Amino acid sequence: MSTPYWVAGRPATGTEVLEVRSPHDGALAGATTTATDEDVEAAVAAADRVRAELAATPAHVRAAALDSVSRRLAERSEEVAALITAESGKPLKWARLEVARAVSTFRWGAEEARRWSGSLQRLDTDPAASGRLALVRRVPRGPVLGIAPFNFPLNLVAHKVAPAIAVGAPIVLKPAPATPLTALLLGELLAETDLPAGAWSVLPVPNEVAASLVQDPRLPVVSFTGSVPVGWSIRESAPRKHVTLELGGNAAAVVAPDQDDAALDWAASRIATFAMYQAGQSCISVQRVFAHRAVAEALTTRVVEAVGKLVTGDPTDDATDVGPLIDETAARRVESWVDEAVAAGARVLTGGSRDGASYAPTVLTDVPAGAKVSREEVFGPVVVLDTVDSVDEAFARVNDSRFGLQAGVFTRDLQVAFRAAQVLEVGGVVVGDVPSFRADQMPYGGVKDSGTGREGVHAAMEDLTEERVLVLTGIAV
Repeated sequence: MSTPYWVAGRPATGTEVLEVRSPHDGALAGATTTATDEDVEAAVAAADRVRAELAATPAHVRAAALDSVSRRLAERSEEVAALITAESGKPLKWARLEVARAVSTFRWGAEEARRWSGSLQRLDTDPAASGRLALVRRVPRGPVLGIAPFNFPLNLVAHKVAPAIAVGAPIVLKPAPATPLTALLLGELLAETDLPAGAWSVLPVPNEVAASLVQDPRLPVVSFTGSVPVGWSIRESAPRKHVTLELGGNAAAVVAPDQDDAALDWAASRIATFAMYQAGQSCISVQRVFAHRAVAEALTTRVVEAVGKLVTGDPTDDATDVGPLIDETAARRVESWVDEAVAAGARVLTGGSRDGASYAPTVLTDVPAGAKVSREEVFGPVVVLDTVDSVDEAFARVNDSRFGLQAGVFTRDLQVAFRAAQVLEVGGVVVGDVPSFRADQMPYGGVKDSGTGREGVHAAMEDLTEERVLVLTGIAV
């Protein structure tokens, strides 16, 4: 049975069947259909028609809708987690965590919708403005085109949908072609709410259709999470639109010389886990590690040991830590990058082999500076360990990248922590942990080729809106 897609809040079915299969074993996860041209037009037209109505919707209505989605996700959490695993190959333990995060994301959206207010500015700071007061509010820029990736098929969709609804902006969502089913299930939950028709649509469409949507003037905001070339091409092709981009990176962790044995155990465990979780298919998975020479050997031993304990295999098994990549093409690319680094002199400390769409968790050292596994985003279960002679050298190595999303710094020295926040060219610095930490309410995004704009519910709400000023005259301030 084919899962319907959603056009202006109603289910619809096209003629071109889209089967979704597990990257682990090819089993059928489900099927839907590609949205027809007529339904795509209907979704965009409905979003355009409802923009004023949705913007004027009382906060309690928008908050109630988001609360409902959060609650229903929690109630159906096992079902949703199983679907995430089936279509993406994500191990069930991580799929469950993703559902829990999405529950939180929609809850935060509801809370922020209730708090979303303006500010007052007194203008009588100059004699000419005596008796005047400004009310500054943020209003939606207009309907949003949300384009989501495959690696978090629920929570990164939530980060498109929840802020848009919270501010009263209609959203047309394009899920990733490899993982549309979870977003379509989310549509079921949105359909249970009292949001007006046109407030949201979920359309499985090919990339060429997405390109035409990017150009559609009725969608003045584009929120994209995905690959670097596609993201910047969207921005270049729509210079008059408000475009937010979350494009990934090659996240680094710095291990300072002040780490004792217990701290090194923690650092190694976190590095091993979050270099390999999601099969490395996270834009803030640990890819580069710069350890001070005083602790590098001890850290390396611990990381290799911790990686060796990770369970790989069937993602539906509760014990599995690392599953397959999204498809065999992705795994072959990772394999070629590692092989290239080894041919140039890198050493494989563990891993380095491929089986279909799966790539063994891999630790590399002595990697040449120009190797792709260091310079580009691997997006696979590979981590590169490097030794440095000072923290300043480590910071310089972190910055020697065209990416700048997040960095982790393992230190107990407050001076080092604050210097990291000052000098590291990234969107966020995590002290005492890996760069892979993310709280869904905090501002999240990068600099350089990692993108522009910020996710995180409140930050995204600001990105989807613009200030509007009302000046009141003859007011006794």
